[in-house]
Amino acid sequence: MTQYKGIEVELVVEVNPPITPELVRTWLSAVLASHQVAPDCELTCILTDDEQLRALNAQYRGIDEPTDVLSFRSDDECEFVTPEEQAPYLGDILISVPTAMRQAAEAGHSLERELALLTVHGCLHLLGHDHNEDNKRAEMWRWQDQLLEELGENR
Repeated sequence: MTQYKGIEVELVVEVNPPITPELVRTWLSAVLASHQVAPDCELTCILTDDEQLRALNAQYRGIDEPTDVLSFRSDDECEFVTPEEQAPYLGDILISVPTAMRQAAEAGHSLERELALLTVHGCLHLLGHDHNEDNKRAEMWRWQDQLLEELGENR
């Protein structure tokens, strides 16, 4: 698999059983490689708590409650100039571990599988996928299912 060295993973909360930054990088790398993203790209993935996701969800989506994953794409509307030689920054993914734990329990699968799903889902959003319309949703779900299967994280 292509090596993506510009992936930063931050674990703000303790995950039990432990999920390592290397495992999260593996999931992200699979998504990036499937879309033939240049290996010098950069992105950040933060595993955090409900409070941070609630605050961001309220600020950016007007929904004052926690959510499982939020993605913030870096795009042409950035207010700063990036030097030509700097690697392209794709954006940020934030995942609520407590919400992932609840969803995993409700779905009857492991926390690792749920975090893999949310990581893949968030990264697909950074790459331009969306699920607001039926035809786009079907394509995004197809990518999710395929990637989770390849990663051994399918249901």
